Amino acid sequence: MDIANSEVAPRVQLSLPVRFRKTYGRRDENGLLKNISLTGAFLQSTNDNYIRNDKLIFHMEVSGRQRKIEAKVVWKNDVGYGVNFLPFNRTDVQLIDDLIYFVNENKETKKDLLQSIFSKVS
Repeated sequence: MDIANSEVAPRVQLSLPVRFRKTYGRRDENGLLKNISLTGAFLQSTNDNYIRNDKLIFHMEVSGRQRKIEAKVVWKNDVGYGVNFLPFNRTDVQLIDDLIYFVNENKETKKDLLQSIFSKVS
């Protein structure tokens, strides 16, 4: 599966603090992933120094598994950056997929809880 060259995948909304840096940078920065898909994400950041095609490294952790996943800036606006993931191997892709799964599962759990509360109230 060639994630880097595939079409834009459906996005999952989230609000996930993340550390990242330029591939050649020495200092990590903090940002917030606001949506994510297998192909990329929207990174909210106060740093206005990145331009199109800059490569970033994200420090990702899901269920105790940590990976450094490379991405490329594809666009920017006043709030942040659109990035395209450049997974190194299937383990990188699996970590992103697991993150999406956990976000969706958490949303379903919250929805089920709210439906349970509303059914008891009504």
